[in-house]
Amino acid sequence: MRVLLVKTSSLGDVVHTLPALTDAARAIPGIQFDWVVEEGFAEIPAWHPAVAQVIPVAIRRWRKNLLQTLKNGEWSRFKARLRETRYDLVIDAQGLLKSALLTRYVDAPVAGLDRDSAREPIACRFYDRRYAVPREQHALERVRQLFAQALGYSLAGHGADYGLDRVAMAGDVGEPYLLFLHGTTWASKHWPEANWRELVGLMSQQGWAVRLPWGNEAEKARAERIVSGFDKAQVLPKLNLAGMAKVIAGAQACVAVDTGLGHLAAALDVPSISLYGPTLPGRVGAYGRSQVHLCATGPNAGSGDRHKPCFENLPASQVAAELDTLLSNRGAV
Repeated sequence: MRVLLVKTSSLGDVVHTLPALTDAARAIPGIQFDWVVEEGFAEIPAWHPAVAQVIPVAIRRWRKNLLQTLKNGEWSRFKARLRETRYDLVIDAQGLLKSALLTRYVDAPVAGLDRDSAREPIACRFYDRRYAVPREQHALERVRQLFAQALGYSLAGHGADYGLDRVAMAGDVGEPYLLFLHGTTWASKHWPEANWRELVGLMSQQGWAVRLPWGNEAEKARAERIVSGFDKAQVLPKLNLAGMAKVIAGAQACVAVDTGLGHLAAALDVPSISLYGPTLPGRVGAYGRSQVHLCATGPNAGSGDRHKPCFENLPASQVAAELDTLLSNRGAV
């Protein structure tokens, strides 16, 4: 059986789709998926053994210059690629109008969420088969249930399995280290820089090496300030997504703000502490074993405000204590 999956973005949403592929491969031997995904996340689907082809799409980039996209032939080539393979089914796991529109170019039945379940109810107009999946649960479990209904199998007795090989992806790790994922998009999601420095100090006193990645110049400058003066703390070189996955897989544990890389740590079964300020983890938090969610209690906590800080009541000492417990529970040295 060959299925086309449409799940384009974001990083966390893409990661949350992986367990549904594992479920399907377990229930239907030989099933293969081709996956339409935003070009920036195209490395991720290829890590799962049930994915045959990754079909990059560039909706974010194309929107900025529609005329150029039509002229240079990118859109035509993308549509042609969708038509190259005969599919038994298309699953739109995004539930948005932009993803539903992409399914029009495939000659196969299209499955998706019904109007009460989809993020944008208008998307269900493009589906041949519509399924109800209750909203009051984690996004990862919702995708698993959509796949189970669309492909006709039961999830009973099976927990979420991302299908990734952490040991193979980590390679030769060398010195044990902790990874601090400090970068995120919203200003209000940033844990204070002073707290990061205090946490680095507390873990350095215990002999831990600490690594900090970065994705842009502002994050690099912040990382350099955080590690300044600590001998065992280091700013990593610029890494692509595959490089970041390797570093995450090799970590003894991660501390992360609300960021897509935190979801990747959970998918790789890395013990992690995720720090939530303006957002709440119930439906979209890092999901897996050894995942600890610490939520701020400031006046703007859980408000969804992109700008106002709310981390004043989540000190480094509390995070360090939880991290010590997490490391002890997993037998880290």
